[in-house]
Amino acid sequence: MLRRRGAVDGAGPDAGVAWHYGDPTAEQRALARGGAVVDQSHLGVVTVTGPDRLTWLHSITSQDVAALPPRTSSELLVLDPNGHVEHTAGVVDDGTTTWLLTESPAGLSTWLDRMRFMLRVEVADVTDDWAALGEPVDAEGTADEPVTWRDPWPRTAPGGTRYGPEDAAHPGADRAWRIVLVPRASLAEQVAQREATGWTLAGTWASEAARVEAWRPRASHEVDHRTIPHELDWLRTAVHLHKGCYRGQETVARVHNLGRPPRRLVMLHLDGSGHLLPETGAAVRLAGTGPRTGADADGKVVGHVTSVARHHELGPIALAVVKRSVPVDVELVVDSDAGAVTAGQEVVVAGEGVSADRPAARGPLTRGLGQHPML
Repeated sequence: MLRRRGAVDGAGPDAGVAWHYGDPTAEQRALARGGAVVDQSHLGVVTVTGPDRLTWLHSITSQDVAALPPRTSSELLVLDPNGHVEHTAGVVDDGTTTWLLTESPAGLSTWLDRMRFMLRVEVADVTDDWAALGEPVDAEGTADEPVTWRDPWPRTAPGGTRYGPEDAAHPGADRAWRIVLVPRASLAEQVAQREATGWTLAGTWASEAARVEAWRPRASHEVDHRTIPHELDWLRTAVHLHKGCYRGQETVARVHNLGRPPRRLVMLHLDGSGHLLPETGAAVRLAGTGPRTGADADGKVVGHVTSVARHHELGPIALAVVKRSVPVDVELVVDSDAGAVTAGQEVVVAGEGVSADRPAARGPLTRGLGQHPML
């Protein structure tokens, strides 16, 4: 698709697919009205086959997939022993093969292969054979369609919980998004078929703006070596709290039942008066709390930007991970090459750090915890 006229290559994790094709605003609008296709062929694809595949994945990941029905989409996390996120994957089974969509196919497939032991499973990284196309369609794939993963975000799955608003009130509730897998050799043909119906070919500028608007975490952007799923509200779609033990499960349960995540995801509305936006990784600071001696001297660093986008309606927006103790109503600033950029925050993960269904305390609470905010 990069051979298309006007195509501009993406950068960072999105290198290898088009950032846009010359008119990112029109592409965003086409995507928002449900008439665009996005090249997502830089995503990795890992398959797991064999009669033990689902019960095996169930036992080593965060999600309950032991009885996952065919053509039903879910999401799972691979955690380290301390509960930090190592890999993420969209998961769908076609009745004979479990398909995992991931941004870390080599690492995930290697780890899965090491965990096979004597079970009847086979793991393969098939990224070279299969390409992904993103569509603004809110439907699972049918038996007559290719393998399709429908993004479950932000619908709270059975066994999950939320640290943000109710599903119906969530900004991502209206975002339709699914990934269709096609043979890599037929990618251009598949795009052409959709264009023949009137759809527009859009770049990742459009899909990323929609993702940031929907507060949807992405492994290559929002996750670092310290991330636990509570910080990103990922217990909605990727964690089952009542399944059996798995690596990292103790941390997930302890933070949910007794503690609070040390950081929280926020959405930032950035001052768009300047022509430059902050870069991913830019420091987020408290506004007006320090001497102004430079672009990075507005105050104490309380987090960092993880994703930045120019939205066709909202203007410049970003996702950032900040300390949970940062007041939810305080103004923030973000470092940039053009100076400090003012940022108003929108709460994604509640500042209290308590989930919607946290069990009632049976005794004295951890120091600093008050009554459950939902009660």
